[in-house]
Amino acid sequence: MSDLQLYQQARLSRDPRFDGLFFIGVKSTGIYCRPICPAKLPAEHQVEYYSCAAAAAQAGFRPCLRCRPDSAPRSPAWLGVQTTLRRAIKLIDQGALQQGNQGQLADRLGISERYLRKLFQQHLGVAPKHYALYQQVLLAKQLLHQTQLPVAEIALRSGFHSLRRFNDAFKQQVQLTPGQIRRRPQHGEQTVLELQLSYRPPLDWEAQLAFWQSRTLDGMEWVRGQIYGRTFVHQNVPGWFELCPHPASTQQNHSLQLKLYWPSSADLSPVLAKIRQLADLDANMLAIEQQLSPVFGDQLTAGLRIPGLWGSFEAAIRAILGQQVSVQGARTQLNRLLTELAATVPGTDKKLFPTPEAIAASELLMIKVPQARRDTLKALARFVIAQPDSTPDDWLQLKGIGPWTVAYAKMRGLGEPDLWLGGDLGVQKALAHLPTFSEQQLSPWRSYATFQAWHSLSLPKAVKDSVSKD
Repeated sequence: MSDLQLYQQARLSRDPRFDGLFFIGVKSTGIYCRPICPAKLPAEHQVEYYSCAAAAAQAGFRPCLRCRPDSAPRSPAWLGVQTTLRRAIKLIDQGALQQGNQGQLADRLGISERYLRKLFQQHLGVAPKHYALYQQVLLAKQLLHQTQLPVAEIALRSGFHSLRRFNDAFKQQVQLTPGQIRRRPQHGEQTVLELQLSYRPPLDWEAQLAFWQSRTLDGMEWVRGQIYGRTFVHQNVPGWFELCPHPASTQQNHSLQLKLYWPSSADLSPVLAKIRQLADLDANMLAIEQQLSPVFGDQLTAGLRIPGLWGSFEAAIRAILGQQVSVQGARTQLNRLLTELAATVPGTDKKLFPTPEAIAASELLMIKVPQARRDTLKALARFVIAQPDSTPDDWLQLKGIGPWTVAYAKMRGLGEPDLWLGGDLGVQKALAHLPTFSEQQLSPWRSYATFQAWHSLSLPKAVKDSVSKD
């Protein structure tokens, strides 16, 4: 079946698994929609299909006010197979084209500026700068719909440095003014934002919560009922957030409710992108599970995503202290580390994960581990302080840090989708209940296969045995 046939079928069935993978321009109205839009379906000859919202806008369509494309999940289908483009999108989401230019972005990616433009034109039909600008506008539109922030603050939080520039861009890109979007009164300052974060089903939120809950650190993370919360620091400003299933989610429109406290007027998009990565809300589970199903069979758990962490440094510290001990044992050591070294979110008793500076300055005698492990923690902290732009791959040169630690840091701290922890003891146990397969059969979703293997250990024995005999 061709992509066009898939899009046609998904549009007619309003299949939520395709939400955000493409957009539909309706020629008779000049509006573009998500596949799940509840409006009356137009005839096929009246529609055009676009790979991203920015491409639909560039073709002259304005966003639908019913299905609100600004709320669609990100990560269109092509991101699963185009690593360089995925990295470019991630850096743009983090503000790369607001803090620098297109040439600097290309340098960070290790490609020419011409090739960068070619990638965007080939897969999205727009230039990188246009894509970045439209993401800013869509974030502003979401904030106008879902918050009571003043328009001037929304301009800043969506990455615009002047209200005039914001108003011009918004009207040009959306063909509406901010005032036409916001028609309700504003009620003063809003310190905790409440937003809806959409995702494509399936999502096994219970499994994700269970993984986080068994590893929560006292005062820094919390699980209450269906809520997962934690603290973080972005651009030296501490904050916290909570996520839970949105009570108004429907069979077509799936979302989580976000409560976010981050007392900064800076661009909000990198924070939201990080939270989406941490909860893995942009995963294309349709493609992932089609790839993994032949290997895992009945043991495949639908909607199982990567439960992330705020950053790779935190993930590496957790991995180092988790070596050769149980999950509970690692948690005990990490809580001792927090008790001695954690700062707090101002005005609260919520703890922040210890900084590299705090770890490097401490003798770490509060943790009951071999001295060699303390030395590794301190060496990593000093390395990150000296080279703040280093990547987990750079840490392999440090004594005590091996491929497993680096892979874990990239998988949970950066959301890398294609890492297979085949040497992990838990994965090895799971392999005994799986048919023989090659590692390449799992690519490009080997991180998800790793979590499927870990999760399969909790399945009933009868299910494991039935699969291993196939």
